[in-house]
Order: sequence, then C-alpha cells, then structure tokens
Amino acid sequence: MKPSLLRGLSTGALLLALLPLSSSTTSAPTEKPFSYYLAPLQGPKPDPAVLAQFGLYSNATLQKLIDTKGQQMNKVSDRPGDYGFTIVDSPVINAFATPDGHVYFTRGIMAYFNNEAQFAGVLGHELGHITARHGQKQQTRSTISSILLGVGSVVSPGLVGRFAQPLSQVVGLGLLKYGRDAENEADVLGVKYSTKIGYDAANMADFFQTLQRTEAQSGAGGIPTFLSTHPNSADRYTRVKGLAAQAKQQTGSAKLAVNRDSYLRSIEGLPFGEDPRQGFVEGGVFYHPDLKFRFPVPSGWKTQNSPEQFQMAEPNGKALIALLPAPGNSLDAAAEALVTQLKLQSAQASRTTINGFPAVAIQADQVGQDQSGQQGVTARTLTYLIQDGQSIFALIGLTSPSAFGTYSGTFSSVAQGFSRLTDASKLNRQPEKIRIKTVKTATTLGAALAANGIPTSRREDMAILNGMQLTTKLPAGTLFKVVGK
Repeated sequence: MKPSLLRGLSTGALLLALLPLSSSTTSAPTEKPFSYYLAPLQGPKPDPAVLAQFGLYSNATLQKLIDTKGQQMNKVSDRPGDYGFTIVDSPVINAFATPDGHVYFTRGIMAYFNNEAQFAGVLGHELGHITARHGQKQQTRSTISSILLGVGSVVSPGLVGRFAQPLSQVVGLGLLKYGRDAENEADVLGVKYSTKIGYDAANMADFFQTLQRTEAQSGAGGIPTFLSTHPNSADRYTRVKGLAAQAKQQTGSAKLAVNRDSYLRSIEGLPFGEDPRQGFVEGGVFYHPDLKFRFPVPSGWKTQNSPEQFQMAEPNGKALIALLPAPGNSLDAAAEALVTQLKLQSAQASRTTINGFPAVAIQADQVGQDQSGQQGVTARTLTYLIQDGQSIFALIGLTSPSAFGTYSGTFSSVAQGFSRLTDASKLNRQPEKIRIKTVKTATTLGAALAANGIPTSRREDMAILNGMQLTTKLPAGTLFKVVGK
C-alpha cells in the first residue's frame, strides 16, 4: 500500500480495490458493444485503474527510454496509432498491453533486461499484440488478479463472488492470457519492429531463456511472471533466433545495436523486489513504515500487498481480511458509504477505541442469491473503520454466515492489534537496489559476485539476473549486476 493512494480516494476506489479478490469467480466475461472492436485504438494515457493496482514507477530516464523506443516502433508498425507506454511500480517480472493501446512494463522486468536489444524485443512483442488486435479479439474479464494477486485464487468463489457483486459494472483491464498463435505472431512482430529501429532481435530470444530460468527457480508456487500471461513453448528460443537472423539479413546491416553498458548504467539504483516502504510482513506482523502502523497477520494465512490494498486469506479460502483506504472525512461518513456501496444489510455499528485510535465496528450481512439461486444471506462481514489523523482505514473481515462464529474472533483480534509503529528497525527498512559493478581483472561471474559480498545462497539468482552462468568468463572492464541496500 502506498501513502499517496490512501488519501482522497472515492468510495468507487474502495470498491474497485476489492475486485481482484473475485479472480476465481465464475462470472461471465465483461461484454463490449460491437462498435468497440471497430473503434480506433487510443491509449496514450495510462489507465487509472492500472496505476491504482500496480503504482506508477517514477524514473525519468527509464520512462524516456520506453517512450522514445515505443514511439519509434509505433511509426514503423503495421498499425500506427495514438499509443502509450508506461513503467509501473511492481516487482513482478511482467509486461502487458491493454486493448485500448497502452503498453506497461513493470520495474521488475526492467531489472532483468541486460541490454537495450532485449528491452526493445519485448517492447516490440507487446506492441505487436496491440497492432494485431489480439486483445480486442480476445477481450474477457480482467485477469489482473491472476498476474499479481495470488490470494484471490485461494478464496472461495461463492464467498467473494457474492461480496463483489456491486462491482459487476466495472470494466476489466483486459490483461489476457494469449494462445500460441497470438504469441507466435507477437514474436514475429517484436523481431520485425525492434530490427526496424536498429536493434539485434536475437537478444529477445536470450531474454526468454532468462524468463524460463526465473520460472524454474521460483517453482510452481512462485510469483507469477511474464510467462503466466505469455505462455512459452519449447521451440521459442530457436524460432526467435531464426526470425532475428532473417530480419538482420533483410536489413543488410552487420551492425545492429545491443547497447549493453548504456542500459545497465540506466538501471543503477532501480529498486529490486518488494519495496518495504509500501508495507511488508515479518514474523507474523504487517508493518507499514511510511504510514507508521502495524497489525498482526493470522498464523498460516496467505498474504498479498499491492499499492491499493493489503489482503490476507485463510489457507483453505474460507475467510479473508482486506485493509483498504476508506472513503469520507469522518468515521460516520465512512461507515455510511461502506454500508451503502457494498449493499450491506442488518448493519450493527458501535464506536470503540483501538490503541488510541478512534474506531467503529460494523457487523453486517450481504443478501443475494446463492450459487443454487436461493435468496438469502450470502456473506457476513465484520469491519473495523480506524481513524489515524486525516486517514481512515477499513479492515474488512469476510466469511460465510455459517463460518462467521469461527472467524469473527480472528477479525477482531487483527483489528485490535492495529497500533502505532515505533520500532526504528522497521521504520527505517529500505528496499534492495540494483548496483552496477565493473570487473577489475578477468574472472568468472561467480568469483565476481563473491568478491562483491554476495552470499552463496544468492549467487544463482544473481546469475539469472545477469543472464549468465556462474562459470561465465568476464573480461576486465565488464559491467555486471548485484543487488544490495
């Protein structure tokens, strides 16, 4: 959760923040009028919903790079348009294009590129999805939750689906999982566009190998990556290498750019991994250094943090708790908005104080049709609205009516544990960052990492980050990446 997103948010934003929790529901895809598919693509400005979910990464150098190269490709593409290009503040290794004509790269994927040619190849690939109109041909409900929010997948579909009913009118962000045909076509276009603006597209194939290594390293339960929405194939590396060789031959140029050193220098200081300033879990407690609060996480519960919310789910998906910014400038206004917008009934509210913070506790039901079509109470909630100065936070506990007695105590204990963060070691926690080092004398990557204090347990990860093996020989003067404070 980012401080900047916790002030002045409307009730609509509060509701939107709950939408990712319905990732495993069986609701119908969002319908679009036929004219939507015929309309010109226009996406020069980033979607506010995307920025609310991921956060904007403010880095003038890297934003200029993606803008400049994106517009160069736009001019030589098969369908020039009013497209936009944005870097978002997510540690996940991903890039995606929305059907409105906007390309997003995460700071996570920027960390794993090792030259401009790799960057340009993936940029061309994403632009290819737009110019080939893959998103408009395959428009479905948003899959943003499957990309970042692992918690949503373990929550009971019936439980969260009913709670999210008021959100059914929200348009999906259109992050799609493409099939092999669409991926192959985007690869062809990525090679074509990046070669046309002067880059050696063979490096795009090398990056796909890096992605495969990160996927293997994280395991089946790891953080979803680019490959979650861009399925790989065994022959992809060979096929892209062949396409790049053909494209290079057609240009007649023996000097297509790679630009390794200039790219590496451009990502010096790039945050790597989760940013603890936006909140982190440690020892069964969620800490937020910038907002200066803490509260307990139930033992064994799964957690996921994003710029707009922090959520926790019982391991079997029987209950969840979400921390969200609440609307309104008073507890009364926030309570009224919450009950109205979430269509809660039989609400019982009581004032209380939690570790010095004014608060309101609200128990309520949501009434609707269950999965069998019967009318009745489909979800029961216990929400604590907690005021900290000008900010109001909502800790929303949600479960089925039959399980409420089991989990209401957990909902209460989490809220009662909300307190001021004063521990200096937590308040001063800083993110790790990419640091660019130079090899003094010829050596191997493994030896260079060891000489820079990288522990043995992290060296394979650093080899993947560099797109090398630990045994790769580095001539004197070679730049390479390490990670540190």
